[in-house]
Amino acid sequence: MSDLHYSSFFQKIPKNIKPFFDKDTTPWGILKSHLKSFFNELDTNNVILGEVSDKAHIEGSHIYIAKGVTVEAGAFIKGPCYIGKGTKVRHGAYIRGNVYVGENCVVGHCTEVKHSVFLDGAKAGHFNYIGDSILGNDINLGAGTKLANLKMTPGNVVLKIDGKAVDSGIRKFGALIGDGTETGCNSVLNPGTILAPKSLVFPNVSAFGVHLKRVKLLK
Repeated sequence: MSDLHYSSFFQKIPKNIKPFFDKDTTPWGILKSHLKSFFNELDTNNVILGEVSDKAHIEGSHIYIAKGVTVEAGAFIKGPCYIGKGTKVRHGAYIRGNVYVGENCVVGHCTEVKHSVFLDGAKAGHFNYIGDSILGNDINLGAGTKLANLKMTPGNVVLKIDGKAVDSGIRKFGALIGDGTETGCNSVLNPGTILAPKSLVFPNVSAFGVHLKRVKLLK
């Protein structure tokens, strides 16, 4: 299963978080505990260098907002959180802890994010839910795309890879989306969905499974 290394999905990892990806080289490994470790090492004193509306709400510690970030009125940011330069956090966005957002990303109107990673250029512009997930470089989530992170039955999310059951080691696991992938409006990615780079998920599709090669999911 040589494809199960994060480099098969993400060509570029920001330098500050890459060591935490390297602690478990499975693509989803950082979601086990290493993302929280990243924030434990982040300065507890909040650093806010970007343009933040006085009508946005920010609470908690371990928050870093880089120069060039725009946070619009009505956004709610709860630490721990890291937001890279050039990113836009739009009105009504809800970032609720242990969220890493790279450079030139979009966390859009009525988009909720928790315990997730946006790599550079990832965009979730409208009415999205992103839980316990990793969004690759330059991906785009269509309006209303939901990344479901909790299966209805007990136990960890189990992945089927090459005909074998692989325990992810995670009870809550949303989606892992390779670089350059796009999802259509109102699509749903079920817990443990993995998409290779440059995949397409068409509107209203309920996607699931592990796709180690580029796919077009039509239904």
